[in-house]
Amino acid sequence: MSHPLHADRPLGVGILGAGPVTQAIHLPALARLRGLLEVRHIMDVDPAVAGSVAARVGAASSSTMEALLGDETVDIVAICSPHQFHAEQVIAACRAGKKAVLCEKPFAMNAEEAGRISAVSSETGVPIVVGAMHTFDPGWLAAKRNWDDLPGTAHTIRSSIVLPPNARFEDFATEIITRPAAGEPDYDDVEVIKSMMQGGIMGLAIHDLPLVRQFTPDFADIEVLQARHVRPFGYAVSLRTPTRTIELRAAMNSTWKPEWSFEAIADHAALRIDFTPSYVQAGSATATFSRGSETTTFGPYGHNGYEGEWRELAELARGTKQPPPAQVLIDDLSFALAIADATVESAAAEHGRPPAGLAAATGATA
Repeated sequence: MSHPLHADRPLGVGILGAGPVTQAIHLPALARLRGLLEVRHIMDVDPAVAGSVAARVGAASSSTMEALLGDETVDIVAICSPHQFHAEQVIAACRAGKKAVLCEKPFAMNAEEAGRISAVSSETGVPIVVGAMHTFDPGWLAAKRNWDDLPGTAHTIRSSIVLPPNARFEDFATEIITRPAAGEPDYDDVEVIKSMMQGGIMGLAIHDLPLVRQFTPDFADIEVLQARHVRPFGYAVSLRTPTRTIELRAAMNSTWKPEWSFEAIADHAALRIDFTPSYVQAGSATATFSRGSETTTFGPYGHNGYEGEWRELAELARGTKQPPPAQVLIDDLSFALAIADATVESAAAEHGRPPAGLAAATGATA
């Protein structure tokens, strides 16, 4: 149980999982919010990693979830563990009486887990934030305030991601303590392709799928036109609903210039949002509207989506802001799972066919 909140003291943060995302993203974001939030406890199954990372910020460390949840100085729990543990840990954090929970995506692996989380959140009153950081980015929020009827009129939605491997950005951000060893995947094994497509959608595309869903009113009726794996890691996915065309593309290679963009296009208006790479502390996204010959740009602002989600968590923990309905989180997850399942099967069916035209279409080597 966390102790009573006082407006004049920082909220205590406990982090489950001390891997690269914690080290290179969350700790720098929290360091910029001193006075509002303070890291009090780091847990990792490897006690040496937990201790080393905790020492950087003067926090306690442990190697069990129970120790962190029993720490009364922890008000907010951030779940940065492998995704198969997310549902169990979210539920435990809610039952431990914490003030708010941040769970990295995906917060559940299936609809049954999502339903259990929603029920416990409602029962305990503990707000849950899912770490789809783009939805907290000031550039995205400015777009929402200014897009008028575009969600209803857009016919084409695109998410395009070109990034170097995460390790390059992680090493720029901080000195990473332990990293899983990388191996050479067997691209001839259909199960490997299926696993990589699943990881691409649920690990990378999922950041933008809540944005896509805002522009897809008929998202429940979605069809996969094409889904292909892009080597070494990426995807090229074309989807459609009765009223929308959706393109999801990603390539993670040795490119020198990262690009992460989201577009929504209607007959007489268009929106493009350019996001900064996750591991670069480079401020917010920039949102650009084009209407006829007129172009209007919002941003960049002073902080990115990760800092935005921590600011949101502080407000939720203090009760100065109300969380979104749990159904929104469930709908976002259901949308992502449906796309992941359908694209995995489509990619498996495509496996072994000549990848004609893919390199030109994606700007990557297929």
